[in-house]
Amino acid sequence: MAEEFVVLIVEEPWDPTAVTEEQWRAAMQGHQAFAEAVQKAGASILGGDALQPPSTAVRITPNGNGSPVFTDGPFADTKEVVTGYYKLGVRDAAQARELAALCPTGGSVELWPVMNTGAM
Repeated sequence: MAEEFVVLIVEEPWDPTAVTEEQWRAAMQGHQAFAEAVQKAGASILGGDALQPPSTAVRITPNGNGSPVFTDGPFADTKEVVTGYYKLGVRDAAQARELAALCPTGGSVELWPVMNTGAM
């Protein structure tokens, strides 16, 4: 049975309007190579997206009285943010680690196993 993992791409906040066409093309080539490596390994990308910059994000904090607190980004305490993610279907944790290490990033990646809530 296949296992599912999420690869979080963690980088410094960036401005997509400041990226040159050449930089964008190089980044997309890196992600295409990652997708090809996943497929070649017999695994699959189940989903994923690039995320907008922190200035577009909202933090929602429940406060216990039914009126959550909404805070617009960027968040002052954040030096790195999740800039994108992939959801992978793999045979096991070892393959997930191997593939996550190939994910292109200017920072780091975090690998999280997906909880099987159907078994609860």
